[in-house]
Parts: sequence; structure tokens; C-alpha cells
Amino acid sequence: ILGSVQKKLPLMALSTTMAESFKELDTESSLGKALEMGCCIQSSLAKILAEFEIALEHDVLQPLNKLSEEELPIILKRKKTLQKLISDWNTIKSRLNQAAKSSSNSAGTGAGPGASSAANKLEILKEEEEEVKRKVEQCKDEYMADLYHFSTKEDSYASYFIKLLEIQAQYHRQSLGSLDSALVELKESHSQSEPSFTADTPMAGYYGVPLEMHLKSLGREIALPIEACVMMLLASGMREEVGSTPDIPATLSPKMQPLTYLFSSPHPQGRALKSYLRELPQPLMTFELYNEWVKVASLKDVDSRIQSLRDTCSRLPRESYNNLRYLVKFLAKLAEHQEVNKMTPSNIAIVLGPNLLWSQQSTEDPMQLDLASVSSIQVVSVVEALIQNADTLFPGEVDFNVSGMFMPPENRRLGEAAP
Repeated sequence: ILGSVQKKLPLMALSTTMAESFKELDTESSLGKALEMGCCIQSSLAKILAEFEIALEHDVLQPLNKLSEEELPIILKRKKTLQKLISDWNTIKSRLNQAAKSSSNSAGTGAGPGASSAANKLEILKEEEEEVKRKVEQCKDEYMADLYHFSTKEDSYASYFIKLLEIQAQYHRQSLGSLDSALVELKESHSQSEPSFTADTPMAGYYGVPLEMHLKSLGREIALPIEACVMMLLASGMREEVGSTPDIPATLSPKMQPLTYLFSSPHPQGRALKSYLRELPQPLMTFELYNEWVKVASLKDVDSRIQSLRDTCSRLPRESYNNLRYLVKFLAKLAEHQEVNKMTPSNIAIVLGPNLLWSQQSTEDPMQLDLASVSSIQVVSVVEALIQNADTLFPGEVDFNVSGMFMPPENRRLGEAAP
């Protein structure tokens, strides 16, 4: 019985699907291990649920069904019969009273056929009344006996509902216990299989991951790809001539070179930064504040625009604010060397603006996505204003090597090309 019930459960179907999926994966990979363990826990939960349903049926539902389908109907039927007999008795008693009055009137007028007929009718009604009364008393006794019998078993009936809660509690305890143990084991397995980050760790696995999740998983304040790209740019400078460098997707492939190689090689660090920002599930400046940023762009008064920029920045989530501050301070530093690298605040905003802010509608309808709609004038204007007013909006110096893990091979100015 247990097996047949278990097979019909959606949890078992989910377990089967997971089992088929992880067969196609490397069993040593984190995803393969997660699917394999997920398959086992779903099967275990299905068994616990099947045991719960069987116990519920046997210990609660069947006794309560017997009560509702056999014992209670007998009592209710007896009650209905008693009510009908009482109604009949009341009717006969009414007729008897009327007959008694008629007989009394006939007796007052003297003897005759009418008086004799009334007397006979009265006697018949008296006999009927006695018979119905006897039936009422008998049915009432039987009804009271049924109620007494039911009351003696009332505690046992109440115990079925206690049993229901006990079975439910046991089911949830077992399910929670299985889930807790599976979670501990899965997290341990995942943490063991997930390598700790070093300077030789590839960055490809951090692209397309929500910012909050990325920062939490690595215990960082600034996203690794942002800090890595900034530090590489600080070390090598940002050159305009990047056409001869390898295409960015190659640097993000599973065989991507480690950071130490990227750090010292003339790879397109700027394009890597743009790619990371664009692949975030939510732009660094957030979907929620998109309209607010656009409103800022429409402000003509400089002071009003700066104040509005400050207010909107303060509404960013902490993670987004810290990374935007870090990046904008770097871009402002980059713009200081615009005579050499040609990277004015306007040029930088045109290059990076569409990757820092875009509307949610553009992601929901990919067919409508085009460069003109993403690189809106408002977005470019806002990002340019952020760079131009970086020191006002984000006072204080920024240690770009915030994690302390990067050691530039040489200190060149941002405007200088690598030899």
C-alpha cells in the first residue's frame, strides 16, 4: 500500500525527474550533487507523506466516516421519528378535545343517535391517543438510550481529532528533520566543492549572478569583477585602441585564464567591466529607481540636479550604493586624464551608462531591445552628472584595492599605455 500511494504523489514525480536529470551531469559537480541529493530528499519526503496519508486514513478518517455514516444517522433518524410521533400525538389530542366538547354538548341535549355517535368517536380517539402516546414514550426511551450510548463514547470521538493533530505534527517533524539534515549535508558538500577565491581563480562564474548573492557568497563589499577590472585598468591604463585585442566572450569561457594572467595582459578590461555590469540580473542603479534617475536628467538647475542625485543615491540598496560609489569615484579619476586617454565624463557615460541603468521593460521584451532605446539620452546624462559631481556626491577617498588581494605590477597613470 505504501509503495502505491507514494508513486502517485507529485513529490515522487519530482524525485524521478531529478534522477533523470543528474544522470546527464558530472556526479562530482556541485549541480550534479545538488540534483542527486534533491532526488533523495524528495523521495524521502514522498515516503513520509505517504505514511502520513495512510495513518490519517486508518486512524482518523475511517472511524470518523463510520461515525458520520452509521452511528449518527441512526440517532438523527430516531430523533426525526420522535418529532413526527409528538406531532401526531398533538394532533390527536386536539381532535380528542374537540370530540369531548361535542360529546358534552350532545349529552346536554338528551339521549339520541347523535349523542351515541359522539360518545363512540370519543372512545376511539382516546384509544388512538393512548396508542400514539405509548409510541412516543417508547421512541423517546430509545432516542435517550441512543444519546446516552453516544455520550459514553464522546471522549473516544474527540480523541480522533487529537490523533489527527498528532499525526500531522509527526509528519511535519519528520519532514522538517529530513530537510534540515539534507540542507546541512548539501551546504557542507557545496562549500567543499566551491573553491575559495584567489588571484588565480577565474572570474567567469561571477557573471550574471545577482549582486547581493555574489557579495554575500564571497564576503565582499565590492563585486570581484568590478574591483578586478578597476585594478587592472589602474595598472595598465585604458587605451582607445582595443580593436586588436581578443573578443571578450573568449575571456569568459570555462577555460578562461586566471586573474594573474588577465592582470598583466592587454585584455579589454573596460569591455570586461561593461559585460559584468550588463549581465547583472538587475542594473547597478536598480529597476526600482529608473524613473527617479530619468527625472533627475530633466532638471536644468545644477543645484537641484545635484540634490536630486544625492537623494536618489541614498535610496539605493547598500550593496548597489557601495559599488556605484566605488565605480563612479574610479571613473572620475579616469576622467582626470581625459587629455591623454580621451575619456571625458561624457564619453565614459556614453560607454558605460547603458550598462549601469536600463528599464525593466527592455529585459521583459528582448525583441524590442536595441542600442538606441537602451542608450537613452537621459541615462547618459545622469551617469555623466554622477561622474562630474563624484566628490560632492561621494565625499572622501576610495581605496580601490579594497580587498587587498591585488598587487599591481607597476604604477602607471591612467592615461599611459602599457609598454
